[in-house]
Amino acid sequence: MQVLHAPAALSAVFDDPNLVSSAGLAPLVALAARAGLAELATSRVRVSGEQGANPGLKVPALVAGMVAGADSISDMELLRHGGMGRLFSGVRAPSTLGIFLRAFTFGHVRQLDPVAAGFLPRLAEQAPILVGAERMVWLDVDDTVVQTYGYAKQAAARGYTGVKGLNVLVATASTPRAAPLIAATRPRRGNARSSRGAATLVAEAMRVARRCGAGGLVILRADAAFYTRAVVSAARKAGARFSVTAPLYPSVTRAVAAIADDTWTPIRYPEAIFDEAEQRWISDAEVAEVPFAAFRAHRHRLDDQVTGRLIVRRVRRLNPRREAGQAELFPGYRHHAIFTDSPLPMLQAEAQHRGHAIIEQVFADLKAGPLAHLPSGRYAANSAWLVLAAMAFNLTRAAGALASLLHAKATTGTIRRQLIMVPGRLAYSARRLLLHLPAHWPWQPGWQQLFAQACGPPTPASR
Repeated sequence: MQVLHAPAALSAVFDDPNLVSSAGLAPLVALAARAGLAELATSRVRVSGEQGANPGLKVPALVAGMVAGADSISDMELLRHGGMGRLFSGVRAPSTLGIFLRAFTFGHVRQLDPVAAGFLPRLAEQAPILVGAERMVWLDVDDTVVQTYGYAKQAAARGYTGVKGLNVLVATASTPRAAPLIAATRPRRGNARSSRGAATLVAEAMRVARRCGAGGLVILRADAAFYTRAVVSAARKAGARFSVTAPLYPSVTRAVAAIADDTWTPIRYPEAIFDEAEQRWISDAEVAEVPFAAFRAHRHRLDDQVTGRLIVRRVRRLNPRREAGQAELFPGYRHHAIFTDSPLPMLQAEAQHRGHAIIEQVFADLKAGPLAHLPSGRYAANSAWLVLAAMAFNLTRAAGALASLLHAKATTGTIRRQLIMVPGRLAYSARRLLLHLPAHWPWQPGWQQLFAQACGPPTPASR
């Protein structure tokens, strides 16, 4: 590809007041309005003083800016260029939005949490974002560290990763047919334990999932950091099953050692290589299960223990000397244990637990968008930023679900690039505002489907 004219014959000028760079924001803002985001913010958020005035305008503006790709307060200028003032009303300057966030305290952040918790079920009424929730829903809980720089960030510290930043706890809800949505979030200090506050988060996420239509089996999936009595008990109390990676504690090791050799079931390990010479899969994997009672802190307090089953996957260790002709005397294995009360068959429960890694894609999407930076030095402002980022993530997912089947499971970066960051030009025709978009846009059918669903007559989402 080359420039059609010589560089000396090419010029540029910023002088068109009718152009917008993010025409896809029009259907997304309309979708957020249908889901009642402004009303939720007005009724829930009460920030005193002039700084906290009009939360029903400022919260949607911050969410819209994040949807368009803003990862800092100054990036909210994305909402104030060209014809954006003719396309939207109530847009506030970045300085005003920054003052609004810095006026937050921890209590105000707790006021913002019900806004996010109420916004997701309303989105589920407008878009098919949790297809199949009436049969099965997975709740995934995990934490990540959002890196910060400098010395002005409150609560920033170095935790188990060695990276300085804030620790973010996230719970997502997904189904076999739907991409994950953020059901609940919780900010913590950078050196917080992974499981701190996880039990409360599980209860909140479960309530949101039920409101989104989760009427069948709900399984909580988590890694070994959340192998605690509090987390497992919270899942059971909320009516969910659990599937948690079990650390190789002495009690777990004894249970694994007691498994008989003839009870192991061979499976094809993901990404395994089939060896034609030996006619077997490398690496070999086998699965077995055994009844197990966890958290037996006191032998005589049986009410403290949680019963379930231990599903163990063992993977054969590779022998580097085998190629030299030296065979191994005894096979060595690496063991991976899962503590669960899932009603699913052993192989299905083990395979579905490995799907917990899907939450890493959510973290990648957040860090490629609003959580690329934590914009304020104040901990409460960054906490509010996290809740707003979750709402922006869910709104983007809803837009993808309305656009097409391909966009329903696409990353938020793909949805932003193909459906939101579409250049447009505003014009009036027959006293109506007309949005001119690029001819031959590759994703025109998806954009038009999204526009028709979000800006047309209200229609209930099909599940």
